[in-house]
Amino acid sequence: MGYKEEIESLRAELDLHNYKYYVLNLPEISDKDFDMLMHRLQQLESEHPDCYDPNSPTMRVGSDINKDFVQVEHEYPMLSLGNTYSISEVEEFYGRVSKSLDEDFEICCELKFDGTSISVIYENGNLLRAVTRGDGVKGDDVTDNVKTIRTIPLKVKGNYPQRFEMRGEVLMPWEVFEKLNAEREALEEPLFANPRNAASGTLKLQNSAEVASRGLDAYLYYMLGDDLPHDGHYENLQEARKWGFKISDAIRKCKSVDEIKEYIDYWDKERKNLPVATDGIVLKVNSTRQQNELGHTSKFPRWAIAYKFQAERESTRLVSVDFQVGRMGTVTPVANLEPVKLAGTIVRRATLHNNDFMTSLDLHYGDTVYVEKGGEIIPKIVSVDMEKRLPGSRKVEFIETCPVCGAKLVRYDNEVAYYCPNYMECPPQIKGRIEHFISRKAMNIDGLGPETIDLFYENGLINDVADLYSLKADEIAGLERFAERSAARVIKSIDDSKSVPYDRVIFAIGIRFVGETVAKKLARAFPSIDLLAAAGLQDLVSVDDIGERIAQSVVSFFHDMRNVNLIDRLRNAGLQMKMDVDTKKASDKLKGKTIVISGVFKKHSRDEYKKMIEDNGGKNAGSISSKTSFVLAGDNMGPSKLEKANALGVKIINEEEFLDMLGE
Repeated sequence: MGYKEEIESLRAELDLHNYKYYVLNLPEISDKDFDMLMHRLQQLESEHPDCYDPNSPTMRVGSDINKDFVQVEHEYPMLSLGNTYSISEVEEFYGRVSKSLDEDFEICCELKFDGTSISVIYENGNLLRAVTRGDGVKGDDVTDNVKTIRTIPLKVKGNYPQRFEMRGEVLMPWEVFEKLNAEREALEEPLFANPRNAASGTLKLQNSAEVASRGLDAYLYYMLGDDLPHDGHYENLQEARKWGFKISDAIRKCKSVDEIKEYIDYWDKERKNLPVATDGIVLKVNSTRQQNELGHTSKFPRWAIAYKFQAERESTRLVSVDFQVGRMGTVTPVANLEPVKLAGTIVRRATLHNNDFMTSLDLHYGDTVYVEKGGEIIPKIVSVDMEKRLPGSRKVEFIETCPVCGAKLVRYDNEVAYYCPNYMECPPQIKGRIEHFISRKAMNIDGLGPETIDLFYENGLINDVADLYSLKADEIAGLERFAERSAARVIKSIDDSKSVPYDRVIFAIGIRFVGETVAKKLARAFPSIDLLAAAGLQDLVSVDDIGERIAQSVVSFFHDMRNVNLIDRLRNAGLQMKMDVDTKKASDKLKGKTIVISGVFKKHSRDEYKKMIEDNGGKNAGSISSKTSFVLAGDNMGPSKLEKANALGVKIINEEEFLDMLGE
C-alpha cells in the first residue's frame, strides 16, 4: 500500500471510530489503539505535506498557533426565540399557530441546551466554516476551534445536499466543567460561573490546541439550505443523524397541547439526570412550508417559542459570609454554604446582593437557607427556614470597614450599596479598573486577563492603567506562564492599543456610570479630553441622554487631581485623547432626524449604518413611532416594523437611497 492509500485508509478508520465513540457512545477499540492510529496518521501527513486535508481527523487536536477571529456575515440571520415560563402561554402560542394556519400541523419539541450557539456550514460533504451567533447578523469565524469538537463531523456521509447549514449548541458537559473549575481553583484562578460561560469562553480561545483539551460537546438542532431532504424539521434532523451529526434523542413530534404538556412535565424532572445543562424546551412548527407561512416579527420567529424551566431550589446551611470589593468600590456580601448540588453543579457560594437584601432575609450564621440558580452567575439565597434556626445563633451584620484596605465604608444618598472610598489604594479596585481598561470593548489588549493583572500587580509591575505602557518584555518574560514570545505579544498588544479611538479611551478610564454608549455621546459633544475635563454640570446635562447623575460623576472624576495626573500620563504614553478629524461629525445632513434600521444589508453592516447616522447628525432608534423620520430597510425587514411604518405613514428607504442621501 502506498502512502496516499494508507493516509486515506487511516482517515476513514479514525473518522469511523470517532463517530462510534463520541456520537454513538459505542467504542470498538481502546483509547491506546485509537491514539496509535492517530499518531501514525500525523507522522504520514508530516512526511507528505502534499496530502494535506483541512478536514483530516488530525485537525481535531488543534494548533498552538494563535489566530485572530474574523467577522463573517450569516447566510441566514440567527434570530432569538420568544421566552415563556407558563403553560398558559404555551397554550396561547399553540392557539395563535392554529388560527394562523387553519390546517393540521405538528409541533416538534426538543430540549433547549444551555450553551453557546454555533452555525456550521458544509459544502460537498466537508465542513467549510463555523461561525458564532454574534449579533445575529454577523459572528466570529471559529472554524479551527470547532474542528476540535469531536461530535461535529468534519466530513458527512450519505445522500446530503451540495451545500447546507447546521445550527446547534456548543456545550461543556457537567463532568468536564467540574474538573476544569477544580483545576482553576487549585491554581487560584477565577472560576467559570457555569458551563454556558465556560463553553463560550473556550470557543473564543485563540489557541485551538487549548480548545481541544477542554472537551467541548455539541448537539445540532436545525438544518437550513435551499435543497433540504424533507419539508419536516424533525425528518431533516433524522437525516442529519444518518449523515453523522449528534442529534438529541429527546426530540419528539406532538399533535396536541396535552402531548406538549406531557413532554414538558417529563423533562422538567428528567433533565437533572442529563450530562449537559438544559434550561427549557423549544417548540417549533415542524413543517418548513408552514414556518415560512407564519413568518417572524422583527425579533422572533412566529413558528417557535422557548418554554423556560423554573429555577431549581435546594436547601443547605449557611456557614459564613464574605464581603467582596468591586472595581468601583461596591462591597457585595457573598454567602459561603455547605456544598449542595443544584442545576447539575455543586454550589458552595451564593450572592446576597447588598445590605438591604441581606437584612430582609434576617440571616443568622448556621441558618438553613433555600438557594436558587435561575441563570445568575452566582446562585442566590431566596429564603430562610426559620423553624430550623439554631437557638442563640448570631445575626449576620454588614461590615463597617473595607475587608481589604480597612477604609470606613460609605453609603451615598438614594443608593442601596456600600462603597469603599479608598479609590486609588484599595487593591481589588485597582486591579478591577485595570481589568476593565484592557477589556475588548475598551482598550482591547490581548494576552492579559484577571490572572495576569493580578500577577503583574503582586510583582509590583503595575499599580494603575498608565503603568501598562511602561512595561518591558524582559520584565515579564521571567514570570510564571510567560516566555519571551508571549511577553513580546503582550507588549505589542499594549502598544497597538494606543490607536484605540478617543471614545473608547473615555469608556476605558472607568468613570462611574459612563458606559460604552455614554462614552460615545461624550466624545462627540466634547471632542478632546481637555474639553471634557473642563465641562461643567450644565454643559454635560445639555448633551442628549446625559442626566445629572452621569454629569456629576464626570465632574467629580476630573476634579480629582489623581485622575488628572493619570490622564496626563496616558496622554504622554500616546493614547488618543481627542477625536480624529475623520471620525468627527461628517455632516449635519441628518440633523434632527430619528431613524430606525431593520433588515439585512449588503453594502455595510447595521453597526456601520448606525455610525453613519450618528456621524451625520442623526439619532438611532430601536422602534418605530410617530417621531420616526424614516426607516432604513434592508432585506427581510421585520413584518411588524413594516406594518407599523405603513400604519403611521413613516417613509421607508433602501440602502442605495440612504447612501445617495449622504452623497456616498
